[in-house]
Amino acid sequence: MEHFHGILIGAVTFLIIGVYHPIVIKAEYRWGKGCWGWFLAIGILFSAASIMIAGQVLSIALAVAGFSSFWAIFELFEQENRVLKGWFPENPDRHDYYEMKRQVNNINKKI
Repeated sequence: MEHFHGILIGAVTFLIIGVYHPIVIKAEYRWGKGCWGWFLAIGILFSAASIMIAGQVLSIALAVAGFSSFWAIFELFEQENRVLKGWFPENPDRHDYYEMKRQVNNINKKI
């Protein structure tokens, strides 16, 4: 069974990354980039758990989930930029925030 650990870890990594993609999009839509602290906390918890788990595959899967959470922080900020460019829908409840960001960006471009 150990011969399949590599392919299993690859599949789990693929799945974790695939799950995080829509989570980041939904989190930015619902709460904005201000929820980055949750991803930091989850990343720390998963990373700490990976150190404490003896099973190699589960330990690696937790580490991948932890570092995917850290990467999600970066992606939250990038997702906001994508929304500002019109590539993704904006939350109508936060329209004023997005408009303010667009105005600041336009002022910065003129300078």
